[in-house]
Amino acid sequence: MAASMHAGRSVQLLVGSVLLLCLKVATVNAAQAWAVTDWADAHATFYGGSDASGTMGGACGYGNLYSLGYGTSSTALSNALFNNGLSCGACFLIQCKLEGSKYCYPGQSITVTATNACPPGSEGGWCDPPRSHFDLSFPMFQKLAQPVGGVIPVRYKRVSCTKQGGVRFTLHGNPYFNYVLVHNVAGWGDVSSLAIKGDQTGWYYMSQNWGQYWSASAKLTGQALSFKVTLGNGKSLEFYNVADKNWGFGQTYESDYNF
Repeated sequence: MAASMHAGRSVQLLVGSVLLLCLKVATVNAAQAWAVTDWADAHATFYGGSDASGTMGGACGYGNLYSLGYGTSSTALSNALFNNGLSCGACFLIQCKLEGSKYCYPGQSITVTATNACPPGSEGGWCDPPRSHFDLSFPMFQKLAQPVGGVIPVRYKRVSCTKQGGVRFTLHGNPYFNYVLVHNVAGWGDVSSLAIKGDQTGWYYMSQNWGQYWSASAKLTGQALSFKVTLGNGKSLEFYNVADKNWGFGQTYESDYNF
């Protein structure tokens, strides 16, 4: 009886260990969907018209992608990749899988920046969890495949973003509430943490409001502003005196350097 009970307990422990291992693997895989640096599989569709005008605005908060420098090299991400807006600004290298579609152009690849979300229920269900999916701007899709295909199989991986100029901060809010859009971020591209300080205060860590809008309640008018930006890969930089003491709401200020 004792041997039988011991064996039964061993089986239970083994099953429990296997279940924990499976859960860990599933968690890791889910977390890596927006962060893979090796090739992974997904599908892609397109939206926004031939001039990509329909891609303006969106869930990252960037607004006019032309004036912010993103242009047509953009994509909306499915829920599995969007990471509640923390993937905004991330860059992805995408290739069409020739073995999966007759519409793919051989040898073609694109690099796009995440600027929007492709919500569940859209694009015929391709953006539904747990699918990894890219809803590309039409000009980008056209570089990979004939658009008559509609949906194409692709492979993708995260890559470093190349941007011109420094990190930019667009300031909104009121004297007691700071509401900041971060954009034109190079390197890993995605902002995971933002802090702000005046020249007479310490750092105020901001909360993600939505997309790449960050907010904090602090009275900083009349003070030069500095920012501390941390990316999804943990790299952090401090940008001092980006806006002088005469800064104003609705204005964009650019740092002297980038990631």
